Amino acid sequence: MKNIVKLTLTALTVFTFSSCSKDDDTIKIEEHDKNMMMDIMHEMMDNMNAMQFTKDPDIDFAMMMRMHHEGAIKMSNQELSAGTNTTMRTTAETIIVAQTAEIEELTAFIESNEPSVVNEEFQMRTMEGMEKSSKNADLQIINGNIDEDFATLMIVHHQSAIESSQLLLQLGKNEQTRAMARKIIDDQQKEIAELQDWVLTNRNN
Repeated sequence: MKNIVKLTLTALTVFTFSSCSKDDDTIKIEEHDKNMMMDIMHEMMDNMNAMQFTKDPDIDFAMMMRMHHEGAIKMSNQELSAGTNTTMRTTAETIIVAQTAEIEELTAFIESNEPSVVNEEFQMRTMEGMEKSSKNADLQIINGNIDEDFATLMIVHHQSAIESSQLLLQLGKNEQTRAMARKIIDDQQKEIAELQDWVLTNRNN
């Protein structure tokens, strides 16, 4: 009788292990220091942290958002270089086209305007926002799958741009930058929703 019980337990153990192996839902994780998308995010954050603020919210927003967009374009180019998912590659192409055009508009604004006001609140809250965004990015689960990492980190990236744009709408005075901020909010809220749906559908599939 004892032998039968032992054999039964052994069989159950083997079956359980086999079942777990076949239906393993464990989330894969890649070290952030080894991840290409995260490297681009960190490079962008370093550039933004090194930016010299003028204390004019409109000009500082334009300079910061230009660097932010440059980071998104680098991430999108990495997706096109190594990603395989059609939806994510199309998203990357859309981001490149839209944000290249916005970089041109931001650059034109910077080159044609001089600082005219001093508002240290914008700088202070922007620095707080960048620290928050950096920590949020470092908390994300990334697994080395280019498509999934692109989607995951672009959600964080877009959220940061939205928060910066909302801050500009509170403290900025120039209608051109305010219009750009409103467009960024509208466009990137839509893209965040699409990226979130894609991640929920595709992660670990």
